[in-house]
Amino acid sequence: MSLQKLVSYEFQTRFGAPPRFVVRAPGRVNLIGEHTDYNDGYVLPIAINRAAWIALRQRHDRQIRIYSVDFDEVIEFSLDYLQRGAMQWDEWLKGMAWAMQKEGYQLQGWDGVLAGDVPIGAGLSSSAALQMATVRAFECVSGFSWDALTIAKIAKCAEHEWVGIEGGIMDQMTAVAGIANHALLIDCRSLAFEPVPLPRETVVVVLDTATRRQLVDTAYNDRVVECQAVAAHFGESSLREVSSKQLESAAQQLGDTMYRRGRHVITENARTKLAAAGMRRGYAAEMGRLMDASHVSLRDDYDVSSRELNAIVDVARQQPGCFGARLTGAGFGGCAVALVASTAVHRFIELAAANYQTVTGLQATIYVTRASDGAKISYDSRDSTDDLSS
Repeated sequence: MSLQKLVSYEFQTRFGAPPRFVVRAPGRVNLIGEHTDYNDGYVLPIAINRAAWIALRQRHDRQIRIYSVDFDEVIEFSLDYLQRGAMQWDEWLKGMAWAMQKEGYQLQGWDGVLAGDVPIGAGLSSSAALQMATVRAFECVSGFSWDALTIAKIAKCAEHEWVGIEGGIMDQMTAVAGIANHALLIDCRSLAFEPVPLPRETVVVVLDTATRRQLVDTAYNDRVVECQAVAAHFGESSLREVSSKQLESAAQQLGDTMYRRGRHVITENARTKLAAAGMRRGYAAEMGRLMDASHVSLRDDYDVSSRELNAIVDVARQQPGCFGARLTGAGFGGCAVALVASTAVHRFIELAAANYQTVTGLQATIYVTRASDGAKISYDSRDSTDDLSS
């Protein structure tokens, strides 16, 4: 059963009637451009064909009541009395409601059922998928106009001020603006973005190490502070404004750690722009080379890799047909991403999984993904006669 039919079936079972709407928002995998988004830099992600789905109907009050299939849990809260709780899945919904109302959106309550297939904590942005599915749900019942850039900024605010993660805007932008069969080159300073076609006869493979991280509890926010300090050393608001020449001239003053943090961000921005240019020309080998260099920089200069991430990247690179591989999704655990020749992908998955288990004793989940569209209203009962519960 598809997730769209699953949430519709569960909705009918729990609420005694079909849903009025079903919404969907994707996760993402970042091909290159890691830890550059909160430095006003460049990123090159794709929205993936794994998503958060919500089936819902409008309420006539300002209560939210939603059942999570994945957690087998019901949460309820009032839009008039939002309170932070323990860090779990419902905080992302409450955070979005809080941020939207802060910006003047008049929100209506709803009943809903939530399910998804974006792995949690794997670096594929299950949180942004939930954020954008939540916004689409509110759009269905509240009647406001959808503007991708505005919504992405509000979601970033919710992540910073409600959840407490000082991240950039890449995840939200990708979940809201993804384009099928394309990556997005996003300028995180101007928020301009352009679609970039994936190289022909290649596929994007996600390699889940079976390890997880919680960004709030890791050094993620420390990296944000470190980058801000390096930028401030040069009198700039972000590392986007600092050149390699400036950084090299101040290496001794900055010290080894801060110098390496700055070097990663500055060189990663350059790699990301080169990668987009290579993809436009269909140069898969060039893209792979840049992905490999990105991982080395993340491992050695930014210190966000792990034993398992290094292992899975190494075994991926050793397989025939792999153009390049790197950690993705901030690091500290989670997933890597590889660009692989489509003719070699089945053998690649088999060998990479076996070799990773030999090296680490862990069983990786490895799957091909494809670039999908961003957040959508997938079903509106006013426009359809489909029976989604069958």
